Amino acid sequence: MKNHKVNLTDYSHGQGCGCKISPKILDIILQSSVNEISDHRLIVGNKNKDDAAVYDLGNGEAVISTTDFFMPIVNDPFTFGRIAATNAISDIYAMGGNPLMAISIFGWPIDVLSPELGREVIDGGRMACKDAGIILAGGHSIDSPEPIFGLSVTGKVNISNIKKNSTAKIGDKIYLTKPLGLGILATAQKQNIINKSDKNTAIDTMCQLNNIGPEIAKVDGVNAITDVTGFGLAGHLLEVCQASKVSANIEYKKVPIMPNTIKYINHGCSPGGATRNFESYGHYLTEIDPETRAIVCDPQTSGGLLVMVSEYAIEEFHKLTTEAGLNLQAIGEITKISGNKSSIEII
Repeated sequence: MKNHKVNLTDYSHGQGCGCKISPKILDIILQSSVNEISDHRLIVGNKNKDDAAVYDLGNGEAVISTTDFFMPIVNDPFTFGRIAATNAISDIYAMGGNPLMAISIFGWPIDVLSPELGREVIDGGRMACKDAGIILAGGHSIDSPEPIFGLSVTGKVNISNIKKNSTAKIGDKIYLTKPLGLGILATAQKQNIINKSDKNTAIDTMCQLNNIGPEIAKVDGVNAITDVTGFGLAGHLLEVCQASKVSANIEYKKVPIMPNTIKYINHGCSPGGATRNFESYGHYLTEIDPETRAIVCDPQTSGGLLVMVSEYAIEEFHKLTTEAGLNLQAIGEITKISGNKSSIEII
């Protein structure tokens, strides 16, 4: 990684997936009076807030389409591009599929930052695509007030392996493949108080592909998968619960957390996105203390997969994840809904 005098995070008001519009405001924006075209081959659309759209090709396979982009979460341009691309590709894995190709979404303040730095952002995206075994095949660029980068990714999946938000089942154990705290550590970096080891650990985590997704999706009893990004653990789990008409409990002490995250919380490094998240869905959570709230509502960038697994499939699930170098334990369980309102109990 090259050293640069320019700190990209100085040129953005938000960081990574913390730039996401809050769930509360997004619900208002997405309301529409337009009668959309109905297409029976659209298997997954935006009804249940899934990670990507899925379209039936008519031969037992489906095409997956997704897009994701944001402003810098790190200062190094190459690393920013790599993280942003890794994050975008994750949506394909979360649906149980494999990526085929990507095109880039690039915004650059050309009168403020050099084109050479922009080139390194694109190269970081190319590296993530190379890691995933796909080509960065093109893209579109604009002159924008802040740096922006991401991808539109196309993937493919066998229809039998598609994983939706709406298919979690009561009794499923809940697993998370990456630790939480990435938004908190990113804020510590912006405040220039993060130590080098914690910074590098966060970068390595965000650059880790969620390519275990299509492997575990083949397991009978892996019922639902989503990735944890800007709405935090609680927000994305709530989306699964609402789509599946269930509730959930989370054992907080079993939730994996990045090293020294609590220390940074105590230094005031919880990002504004965590507050916006809690304001959007806090009424669906049981009462929790400020530390727990900071963790479960922390916006993740290129976070892990949240996986719902039936008890009979746990042994095979653990075998696959252990072979992939993941040491996982269940952090909670899908439970019966009370009335018609999904909720999350954090114990």
